[in-house]
Amino acid sequence: MKIAIIGAGKLGSKLAESLIRSDHDVVLIDNNAQVLQRINEHLDVLTINSNGVQIETLNKIKTYDLIIACTESDEKNMIICSIAKKLGCDKAIARIRDPEYVKQLDLIKKEMNIDHVVNPDMATSNEIFRYLVKSYTLFNELFVKGKVGMIEFNVGSHDAFSGNKLREISNQFNNMLIVAISRDGKIIIPHGDTELFENDILFIIGEKENILNFVKRNNVIDNSKYVKNVMIMGGGKIGYYLAEKLSHFGVNVKIIEIDRDRCKYLSENLDNVLILHGDGTDINLLEEESIETMDAFVATSGFDEENLLISLLARQYGVREVIAKVSRPSYVDIIEKLGINMAINPVSIISGNILRFVQGRNIVTVSHLLQGQAEVIEIITHDKMNIINIPLSELNLPQGIIIGSIVRDDTVIIPNGKTIILPNDRVVVFCRLSEVPELENLLKPRGGLFK
Repeated sequence: MKIAIIGAGKLGSKLAESLIRSDHDVVLIDNNAQVLQRINEHLDVLTINSNGVQIETLNKIKTYDLIIACTESDEKNMIICSIAKKLGCDKAIARIRDPEYVKQLDLIKKEMNIDHVVNPDMATSNEIFRYLVKSYTLFNELFVKGKVGMIEFNVGSHDAFSGNKLREISNQFNNMLIVAISRDGKIIIPHGDTELFENDILFIIGEKENILNFVKRNNVIDNSKYVKNVMIMGGGKIGYYLAEKLSHFGVNVKIIEIDRDRCKYLSENLDNVLILHGDGTDINLLEEESIETMDAFVATSGFDEENLLISLLARQYGVREVIAKVSRPSYVDIIEKLGINMAINPVSIISGNILRFVQGRNIVTVSHLLQGQAEVIEIITHDKMNIINIPLSELNLPQGIIIGSIVRDDTVIIPNGKTIILPNDRVVVFCRLSEVPELENLLKPRGGLFK
């Protein structure tokens, strides 16, 4: 597939890297020659130093299959996509982040002829929201129209689990599969000899009824884990979207924002949210606002180091759920090793979203989970896919890709090495974000790409 990316920022360069690994023909366009030079030093990609909104530039890529506009300007992205489609480009994706535009996306997509819109800030807030309210729901996710469920199970002090190896307690997971374990903020892909520890969190996929029975047997729901009070440092777009969702859910929310004009905007546009004008790194302010009584603290400022330090401080005050937004992927591992519950990178989330769009209509749902390190995907298989009619043991799947379940003719199958995937199966796949390009290769049809 021939793909043009307009805008060589963090998202544009990340997308170019991922798409090249998946054997797409990619061109990266930006009007900053120095940025393109730095990218060319570590990435083998065709670059064009030009203004992406100019007709002369867009004429060079009018025959491309897909154009992705991810400049810093929402308006420019919309115009680029609209003109590119009129010139002949097949599909167009625009990054649009402004809340005012988000309220009327359907109209914008229709009038501007944009096929898909991505919003890193909203996607990030959605993931944080789902993480914080997961204790309120029986199932973290439902797939295949409710036939397959996935839950998070905290081993805790359950004698039947803690201190045992998985093969020793396999009878506890009939027709279910443990696809991953979260331990000290790191994701572990388990095997039969994996020993469970008290603070492990198991991610279990299985038939809905079996999941329900497991929940009843082991008293999975813990009312003490409910989040009632949340403090957000940073009133930017992520903070805005997150506060809006949490307040509508009935959670008490405080936002600390240093910019007075931004505070005014937030107070005018958010209901039932306390807006505090001040420096979120001011320890005295945090103590005055009783940070120690918070159930969760979310650092969403534009500075990774600031988010890291204040998140560590929140941990010291005993906040149970601490989440930090980071822009540098290298910081994710550092933050998680320091005991912060979730380090989330908006670029990784949204690049995965776009890769799913590139894969085509056979991707039904995508659910990020596990502190932004992995996702669960529901797929409708195609008769030309590379994974069809081959025993799973012969697919040589990377360790970070696990087939969690297969639904065929309304029957839920928990697969083993001998299981064969057939056309029109609905398959639920667990995948680490680092393995997304490899998963895309497995899902590509033989001899071509989905349209």
